[in-house]
Amino acid sequence: MRDMKQTADPGRIDPDRADGDRADGDHAALPPAPGAERYPALDFANSAPALPGGRILDLLGTPAAATEWLVEHGLAGDGAALQEVCAARLRDLREQVRALIATRIEALPAPPEALHAVNDAMTLAPAAALLAWEPSLGLYRAQPHPADQVADRAMAVLAADAADLLTGADADRLAACGSAPCRRFLLRTHARRHWCSVRCGDRARAARAYARRTKAAATS
Repeated sequence: MRDMKQTADPGRIDPDRADGDRADGDHAALPPAPGAERYPALDFANSAPALPGGRILDLLGTPAAATEWLVEHGLAGDGAALQEVCAARLRDLREQVRALIATRIEALPAPPEALHAVNDAMTLAPAAALLAWEPSLGLYRAQPHPADQVADRAMAVLAADAADLLTGADADRLAACGSAPCRRFLLRTHARRHWCSVRCGDRARAARAYARRTKAAATS
């Protein structure tokens, strides 16, 4: 970790924590945002969460971390091992998906670069399961999983899922967490929900209470 005397930048990913150390104690305390269980692309967009103090934990920050994330989400087999070039491609796609979600929430035009990136990613792997045969199974259909195409398939699946999310009935429920410095997105479970987790809700309420006390003290 960098010298804590430095001023933290809430929007910057600390490269010293992107060394394969998932900081599982921090990550385990943060449950998936509402909707992330249904849409892997939403969890993908949220895979660099801001932690207390403004530090950002990049769950795709190294090849080992990116591989672990894909395995956990059923997008790679246990023997997969991404290289940095593939991990970097995943991180780039994540930022484009985040850009599309953010503009959808704000009802702004979709960035052409983000559209291009997501559309390109959707073409990286076969859309249909291919026909195969094995003595023990006979004929069956399955998606190919070549070791050198793990990232391509994962990106295609995540891009297609992002497209489904952004164009489906749930798109109107997309929201950005309203508790700074959190940068996660969520699907609102009801109209008044503005936070991605209980922790973020508690922090936002505490901040509002502090602001009211400060204002009252200043005017008394």
